[in-house]
Amino acid sequence: MKKLKKPKKSIKRKTLIKKLDAAFSQYIRWRDADADGLVQCCTCDTKKHVKAMQCGHFMSRRYYSLRWNDKNAHGQCYGCNIGDQGRQYVHSKHIDETHGEGTADNLLKRSKDSRKYTNEELIQLIIYYKTKADDMQNKHC
Repeated sequence: MKKLKKPKKSIKRKTLIKKLDAAFSQYIRWRDADADGLVQCCTCDTKKHVKAMQCGHFMSRRYYSLRWNDKNAHGQCYGCNIGDQGRQYVHSKHIDETHGEGTADNLLKRSKDSRKYTNEELIQLIIYYKTKADDMQNKHC
């Protein structure tokens, strides 16, 4: 008599979000790196290697409508991102300089939008940002 195979466990949502955060962070830091793999903090003069920098969010990650929006996140040093709680005002100025005047205000308004991602959408975003991060990293190597 054949044994029934247990169905594969579905990946927990929490795990998918963690994987997506990691892929997105890696992409943002490599996107903001120069040819030598150095990232200039978007809110101060600190410049360090990609691996020593963080992915700083203008509008907090708790706002899922913007959590993985690449205009909302930029390379940021630990001191600014954690120690100075993101230096949101300076970050907003950087966003407007980088993406056009009014972008920070638009992100602020969009942060109030409710967004619930399906597990399939999270998986697709993981694949998308992993691919983009790998492409950016290969471009710098």
